[in-house]
Amino acid sequence: MTNLNPVEGLDTLTRSLARRTPEQLAVLLTRHAEPLARRPAPTELRGLASALWSYEVLHQLVIHLDHPRLQVLAAAARISQERAGRAAAGPAAPAPGADYQSLMAHRLSFAHLASEPVPPEDVYAALGATGPGPERTAAERALHALYDDGLAAPADDGAIVVPPRTPQLLAAHDLGPFAGSAPQPAPPAAPGPAPGTGRTTLTAQSLLDESRAAAATLAATLERLLASLATQPAALRKSGGLTIREIKRLAKAAGATEPHTRLLLDLALAAGLIALTRTPSGITALPTAAYDDWLARPPGERLAPVLAAWSALWAIPTHTPFGETPTALVRGHDRHAPALRHALLAALATVPLGAGAPLPSLPSPEQEELRDLLAAADWYRPLAVTRQPPAEDRAAHTLHEAACLGLTAHGTLTPLGRALLADPQTLGEPLRDLLPPLLEQAHFQADLTAVVPGRPSAALDGLLAAAADRESEGHAVTWRFTPASVRRALDTGRTADTLLDDLAAASAAGALPQPLRYLVQDTARTHGRMRVVPAACCVRSDDETLVKELAAHRTLRDLGLRAIAPTVLVSARPPADTLAALRAAGYAPALESGSGATTVERLPTHRTKTPAPTRDPGAPLVLAQRLLGRAAEA
Repeated sequence: MTNLNPVEGLDTLTRSLARRTPEQLAVLLTRHAEPLARRPAPTELRGLASALWSYEVLHQLVIHLDHPRLQVLAAAARISQERAGRAAAGPAAPAPGADYQSLMAHRLSFAHLASEPVPPEDVYAALGATGPGPERTAAERALHALYDDGLAAPADDGAIVVPPRTPQLLAAHDLGPFAGSAPQPAPPAAPGPAPGTGRTTLTAQSLLDESRAAAATLAATLERLLASLATQPAALRKSGGLTIREIKRLAKAAGATEPHTRLLLDLALAAGLIALTRTPSGITALPTAAYDDWLARPPGERLAPVLAAWSALWAIPTHTPFGETPTALVRGHDRHAPALRHALLAALATVPLGAGAPLPSLPSPEQEELRDLLAAADWYRPLAVTRQPPAEDRAAHTLHEAACLGLTAHGTLTPLGRALLADPQTLGEPLRDLLPPLLEQAHFQADLTAVVPGRPSAALDGLLAAAADRESEGHAVTWRFTPASVRRALDTGRTADTLLDDLAAASAAGALPQPLRYLVQDTARTHGRMRVVPAACCVRSDDETLVKELAAHRTLRDLGLRAIAPTVLVSARPPADTLAALRAAGYAPALESGSGATTVERLPTHRTKTPAPTRDPGAPLVLAQRLLGRAAEA
């Protein structure tokens, strides 16, 4: 075997990619979509190989490697570096006290030494997996997984070629001895329930019920949060993120804690339900057009994109590092967070029903059960769990987020959590089975309340919210009708008859109680006795003749000018439109402030909203076909 320079190593990977089918290459592109999206789209297989073995992409991919794959990759890189170093000695080490540039040049020069192919048997021997057995099987499976992920490539003689930058990435990590199988979390040493305490044994049905309750609460809380944003958009700080005052306001409207509100805001932003929009007064957060479509979906379909966004979120929203101010709606930079979630969920998936440890308390997550869970989770993602301080604090907050989302309960995974662990993009069916359908009718009672024994539909919720005040929420939602709430419905243009007809159509009994009918009719009888004239602005002039001329001017009819005094006209259009219309008609008006001083006009600046990029599910297969087609032509 001869040494390979980095160019020849990329040629080996390119030939390995060219032997795949379009479907196999599309799977690789889909699996690595996140890091590859940060680079220009490749136009040929050689460009894809260069992207896969670039330092930035490798740095992100190795975080998601489990213990066997990471051990095989590190062993192959170490042996390759040693072989290449013996064949062609590297530069001499710099003298003591050398400058920074000399030290870095010497360190980076070793990255190009990992270019000699390594026989697989040498790697197995370095891992202690020479003979047949579970360890050898795990090592072989890990090597083939590295080939599938493009993190290593087989040479023509079967040797292993690894990326040149691998030693630089993994040299500082002590991975310990090779372990082919995942360790089991230690069961808690708590004694069984005392006789006569009334505690029942945990069953699969109770686990399902707790997950269903958490998912229902999550759906209702998220709906109230987005409705509050739709009513009053939240303003962001100039430095980025929401202020504590805005978070408190939204938490009160959603009926959730502040950490839970920060979590839901970040998930809604990642799912595309809200967006950050630049306005003349600053940046605000408000729902997008996708929010209207989201409201029309069943509860299960509403939660699916939110839970999928949590699995890939580059942040732990409920965790605030020491010295930082808790906020929300900022771009996450924690690239280890998705791998940490996967490792914790994978470790919890091995915990038998009833053997899980209780959820660690916050903000003091120090307990033995959490350390045992971290030790088991470290096998699934070694570079993202215990090697990222503070590991226990980050893990405790991640577990609390998973419990709030209905993914964990009683120290183990719920069926919804197992579905998310298997594939975050196929949560529709588990959620449809988990959450009941929305209710279209309510039970109206004589005490002026309306009760919905479940989750109301968007139409029913909008009707009751317009005419009544939400009083309580849980397994059933209760609204109460008051004179003020009925007056609020009449203010929106409804009459007493139309409101009573809409409420009767939404009644499960088909009729309304007499006290409710009397309340609506009595409130409508006193509604509108005094009138408020709408006016966008006023036109004032000391010349009464000019005022009469403007009111009778035909070209100014669109302004809706009406005289409310001999020298005052009210206009139905805003000041800017009124000024433009008067000037177009040949007049020379001036803009006046509320204090009576003339205002200097400035041209407004307009900005357009940048559309959010969308990812086409069929794009990886199209790109794979194009790359393989060009490779065939070459």
